[in-house]
Amino acid sequence: MPGFLRRLFAPRWQHPDAKVRSQAIGRLDPARPEQRQALETLCLDTDATVRQAALERIDSPETLLVLLARQPELTEIRRRLVVLLSGQDGGHDLAQRVRIVESLDDRVLLSRLALEGDNQQLRLAAVERLTAEEDLIEQACDNGIAAVRHAAATRVTSEAGLQRLVQQARRDRQVVRHARERLNRLRKDAASLAAAQAQREALLAKLEAHARAPWEPLYAGRFRHFVREWEAFDDLPEIEQEHRFQEACLSCRKIISDHEAHEHAIAETDRRREQAAEARESLLEALEESLAGLPRGDRLTGQDIASLRAQKVLLANRWQTLSDLHVTDEALRQRYDTVLRNYDEVLAAWERLESHASDIEQALKEKDIERLQSVIATCNWPDTLPKSPLLVRAQQMLSGREEPEEEALEARLDRFTQDLEQLEQLLDRGAFKGASRLHQSLRHRADTLPAAKLRPYQATLKRLGARLAELRDWRGFVAGPKREQLCQAIELLADDTTLPDAELDRRHRQLIRDWKGLGDAAASRELSEHFRSASDRIHERLAPWREHQVHERSRNLEARIALCEQLEALLDMPAADADPDALRRIRDQAREEWRRHSPVPREQAQAIGRRFGRIRFALQSLIDQRAKEVADAKRQLIDEAQALIERPLPPDARAARAKSLQQRWRELGRAPRGEEQTLWREFRSACDQIFVLREAQRDDRMQRGRQRLDEMQALIDRLDAWQPTRHADGAVLEQAIDQAAALEPLPSGRRTEGMRRRWSGIVRTRRERLARLAVVEEIQRWEACRSLLDAHLAADAACLEGSACEEVPFDQGLDLSTDMRSAHEQRNASRHNPPPPQEVSEQLARLRVHLSLLAMGRVSQHDEPLRLAIQVERLNEGLGRELSRAEEVSIVLRNLLATGPVSPEQWEREVGELDSLLTRLTRLPPP
Repeated sequence: MPGFLRRLFAPRWQHPDAKVRSQAIGRLDPARPEQRQALETLCLDTDATVRQAALERIDSPETLLVLLARQPELTEIRRRLVVLLSGQDGGHDLAQRVRIVESLDDRVLLSRLALEGDNQQLRLAAVERLTAEEDLIEQACDNGIAAVRHAAATRVTSEAGLQRLVQQARRDRQVVRHARERLNRLRKDAASLAAAQAQREALLAKLEAHARAPWEPLYAGRFRHFVREWEAFDDLPEIEQEHRFQEACLSCRKIISDHEAHEHAIAETDRRREQAAEARESLLEALEESLAGLPRGDRLTGQDIASLRAQKVLLANRWQTLSDLHVTDEALRQRYDTVLRNYDEVLAAWERLESHASDIEQALKEKDIERLQSVIATCNWPDTLPKSPLLVRAQQMLSGREEPEEEALEARLDRFTQDLEQLEQLLDRGAFKGASRLHQSLRHRADTLPAAKLRPYQATLKRLGARLAELRDWRGFVAGPKREQLCQAIELLADDTTLPDAELDRRHRQLIRDWKGLGDAAASRELSEHFRSASDRIHERLAPWREHQVHERSRNLEARIALCEQLEALLDMPAADADPDALRRIRDQAREEWRRHSPVPREQAQAIGRRFGRIRFALQSLIDQRAKEVADAKRQLIDEAQALIERPLPPDARAARAKSLQQRWRELGRAPRGEEQTLWREFRSACDQIFVLREAQRDDRMQRGRQRLDEMQALIDRLDAWQPTRHADGAVLEQAIDQAAALEPLPSGRRTEGMRRRWSGIVRTRRERLARLAVVEEIQRWEACRSLLDAHLAADAACLEGSACEEVPFDQGLDLSTDMRSAHEQRNASRHNPPPPQEVSEQLARLRVHLSLLAMGRVSQHDEPLRLAIQVERLNEGLGRELSRAEEVSIVLRNLLATGPVSPEQWEREVGELDSLLTRLTRLPPP
C-alpha cells in the first residue's frame, strides 16, 4: 500500500501530528487490551505532551514500572508514579502501594515518594529502600514527618554525613543532637582506634628493631614480652600490621632457634669431647695398668713386652684419631706424655737387654763372672722392673745361690696373694683383658713357686681360672655370630662398587674397629683370613683415593701450620683494648678452620695438635683476661650508675648520663659467661632507678603543667567574662597579660594551642574595646568643651565683622588637658593676627579629611591630594611609635579648636560632616 494510503487508514493515535495523537488519547479505553497497548506505546512517544497525556490515562503502577525499565530517562513516568504511589491519584490501596515501594530500586523515585507520600508507613518504606547517604541526609533534613527524619538520620553512619546533619538539620533538634552525639562518639572511637593503631605501630617498631638486634641473654624474654603486649590489645590489627608482626616474630624466632641450635651444637660438641676424653682416659688407664702391673710380676718376659707394644700402638692410633677431631685436655696430654716416657723407659731397658742377651748367654755358658758383671752393668736394668729369666739366672750365678732367699720368696708370695685378690676384682667387673693378662702372669709365677708354699692358693687360682674360662666362653658365644656377621659385611662391602671412596673407607674402618673390639673372643684362623682377604681387596680399591688423601693431608697440614702462625702472631702482640667478643669469634673461627683442615699426616698430627692446643690455651687465657677486664670495667660502670643516683643532678641530666653509661656498657663487650647476667641485672637495676626518677620528675612536670593549664583556663574564662567600661580599665588587661606570661611555658599540645588562640582572640578583642572606649572618651571630652568652641566661634564672627577682637575667657569648670588649653590660647591669639581665610578653609578641610580617614578609611576623589599629604604627615609623626586612633582624634580635635578665626559660613560648611564623622568614630572598631 502506498505511504499516503497507509497514513490515511492508520489509527489516529499513530498520526504523524502530535496534536492529533494527543486528541486520540482521550478516545482510547485502558480497559481494552489493544487500546491499552496503544496507550503504553504513546507513553513512550517522542513528544512530551503526548507522553504526558497518555500517562494520565494509566492508573497501574506495575505498567508504569515496566515502561520506566524500558525508558529510564523519561522523567514523566517517574512523576506519574509519584502521583500514583504517593496517594495523590489512582485510589490504590495503601498496602499495595507499600508493597510496590518495597520492591523499588530507583533512588530518585524513592526520594520523591519519601518526601511526598501521604502516609508515614509509605514514607518509611521508601526510606528503608534508600541506600545512598546523600538521599538519607536529604530526608533527615527536609522530610515533614519526624519519624521519617529520625529513621533516615539513624542510617547515616559516616563522619562527613553526620557533620552535614549537624550543620543542615535545623528543622529537627533531636536529629541534630543525635547526630552530634554519634559524631562525637565516632570521632572518639576514631581517636581511640588511632591511638591503638599508634600503640601497635610503636610496638611493631620496637619488635622490628628487636628482630634486627643481635642475640643477648634477655632476647627471648623481651620477645615474649612484646608478644604479650601485642596480644593484650583489644582491637583487631590491620592486615599490613599483622603481616609485619608475623614477619618480625619469624625473624625473632629464627634468631632464638639459631641461638638454641648453636647452643645445642656446642653441647653436642662438648658431649663428643667428653666421650673422646673418656676414650682417651680408658686407653691411658689400660696402658697405665699394664705398666703398673709389670713391677708386681716375678719375671718380665717377651710376651709381656709384646702385649705392651700392642697396647701402645692401639693407644697411639686411637689417640691420634681423637686428636684430629678434638683438642686434647692439658692434664690428659701430660698423663699421655708420662705414660709414653714410662713405656719408652721399659722398652729401652728391654731393647738393651735384648742387644746384650747373646753376651749374657755366652758368659753364663763360660761362667765368666767378670764379663757377666760388665754386661749386666751395661744393660742398666731398672730396679723398678722385675727381672727377666735370663737376668735371674745371671744374678743367681753372680750371687752363687741356686735358690732364692726366703725373704724374696715371702715377698713373691705376698705379691701373688695381692694379684689373686685383684684378679677376683677384675672378674667381678667383667674386665676380661686385664683379668686374662693377670691370670696368665699368675700361672707363670705359680710354676716358679714351691709347691708347698703354693698349695693354699691353688684352689683359689683354679676357681678364678674357671671363672675366667666361663667369661671367655661367654664372650666367644656372643662374639661368634658377630664375627660371622662382620665377615659377611666386609665381603659385601668389598663387592659393592657403587659406594664413594670416602664412604667405603669409613665403613671399612668401622668394620675393622668392630673386629678388633672383639679381641680374641671366638677367634679362628679361617675367619681371620677370610676377613683379612676382603680387607686387602678394599685396600687395593682405595689405594688411589688414599694417595689423594695423602696430598690432601699435606695441604691440611700446611693450612694448620699457617693458622697456628697467625694465632701465634696475634698472641705475641695482642691489642691493649682487644674486644673479648672479637677474640671469642677468632677462637671459634679458628676451631672451625682447624676442623675443616682435617685430616693431616699421622706423623705430624700429634705435634701440630699439641701446638694448636697450647695456642688455644693461651688464646683462652687472653680471652679470660680480657673478659675479666671487661667485668672490672662493667663493675666500675655499675658503681658510677649507683653513684649517679646519689648525685644532686637534674633527672634529665642524670638520665642522659645513664644513657651514656649504657652506650659504654654496649661497647665493652661481654664479661665471663657466669658473670655477665649478674652484672647486667645490677646495672639495669641502677639504670631503672635513674629512669624512674626521671619519670617521676616528668610526672611532676606534667602535673605542674596541667595545673598551669587549669590556671590559664581560669584566667581565660575570667577575662572572657570581663568587659571594660572605660579606657582606664586597661590596667586590668595588662595585669591579666602579666599573669599569663608568668604561667609560661605551657605544656605543648592541642589543648595549649587552642587556649593560646582563644587567649589571643580575647586579648585582641579587649584591646579593640579599650581603644574604642579611648576614642569615645576623647569625643566625650570634646563634647564637654563644646561651649568653649561655641564661644570662640562667636568671637571669631564678631572679629571678622569688624568688631573688636575679644579673647574668650577660660572656664575653670572645664577639665581640659594641657594641649587643649594651649589650643584655646592659640585660638585667642589667632584673632589678633588672623591668617588668610583661604588658609583657614584649607586647614578645616584638612582636619575633615583626617577625621574621614580615621572614621571611614576613605575620602572623596577631590580630597585625594589632602589624603596623601595627611598620610605622609602621619608616617612622619609615627616614626618613633605608631599613634593610636584615640591619640590621632585628640590631635585633630585640638587642631580644630586652635584653628581660627572661622567664619560662620566656613563653619556651616564643615560642621555637619564633622559631627557625623565624630558620631561614626564612636561606633567603628579601631583598625
